[in-house]
Amino acid sequence: MDRLCKFIYAKDRTDRIRTCAILCHIYHHALHSRWYQARDLMLMSHLQDNIQHADPPVQILYNRTMVQLGICAFRQGMIKDAHNALLDIQSSGRAKELLGQGLLMRNMQERNAEQEKIEKRRQVPFHMHINLELLECVYLVSAMLLEIPYMAAHEFDARRRMISKQFHHQLRVGERQPLLGPPESMREHVVAASKAMKMGDWRTCHSFIINEKMNSKVWDLFPETQRVREMLVRKIQEESLRTYLFTYSSVYDSIRMETLSEMFELEIPTVHSIISKMIINEELMASLDQPTQTVVMHRTEPTSLQNMALQLAEKLGSLVENNERVFDLKQGVYGGYFNRGEFRQHILKVCIFLILECLLVSKV
Repeated sequence: MDRLCKFIYAKDRTDRIRTCAILCHIYHHALHSRWYQARDLMLMSHLQDNIQHADPPVQILYNRTMVQLGICAFRQGMIKDAHNALLDIQSSGRAKELLGQGLLMRNMQERNAEQEKIEKRRQVPFHMHINLELLECVYLVSAMLLEIPYMAAHEFDARRRMISKQFHHQLRVGERQPLLGPPESMREHVVAASKAMKMGDWRTCHSFIINEKMNSKVWDLFPETQRVREMLVRKIQEESLRTYLFTYSSVYDSIRMETLSEMFELEIPTVHSIISKMIINEELMASLDQPTQTVVMHRTEPTSLQNMALQLAEKLGSLVENNERVFDLKQGVYGGYFNRGEFRQHILKVCIFLILECLLVSKV
């Protein structure tokens, strides 16, 4: 494969054949778990910058290559890279159509008979289809491992961003159900695992992600199945540890690393490495006491009550600004200027009073 592609790179002068050869080369590397070679070739080719100008068959090949690249990254434990590679395909809601594995029924009325024939000729043969349930599961599990620790770290941040809208949609669907039974579908398993991880319960999370039903649907379809399962268990343990520290750090004055090691069944050097990264990245306000192997919390992060007071102050501030804009539109830019200034000062005093009161209550 490498020799044939290099021959095309050297001899071909048409962009289309060269582009297809590069994509096939990347696809080949991804299938054989050569993640770094596949990633470097994709980045060096700069195909992602101008693929929108290519014809539809080349775009389908590009989409299939990106999916294989994401699945390859997932197999190697590169969770963030896997999520980024699969994000565009999964967020579109048209994965089946973008991969050339079928036509969406809602678009059938927009096509005439000739266009439908052309699009059907572009479809990939059935034996070359990528399992869409496996693809969605890889994406949702990657999103879970990224999103749950992030949500725990920014629980009271009103301006926190969404890493994955599709993952949040699945969480909202799960919360709307009035009666929750045992999970049946793949999505329900991931949602149940996410709720367990949010509580720092890695064993329950592991039992929802890796079980007989999920094995038959997803994990047994991977090459080197046991290696993928072991990687998943390790990632679940590590991210559950991070989530636990984000959620319950305010409860502890200090905690021994040996205790965390026993809780999450991780080696002490691994626990030390994870906590050190969190401290360096200023995600966890704590310090490590090396002689006693203890994590000492600094208690500098605001409590939930203080966070709510800050959110209230921000909302009141935005309310004041909106009222001022409405007042300007009705009265003119200079009308009631001094009254508006007095109103702003009054609101700011109220905000400061509320924040101080909340701080005093939290200290008591």
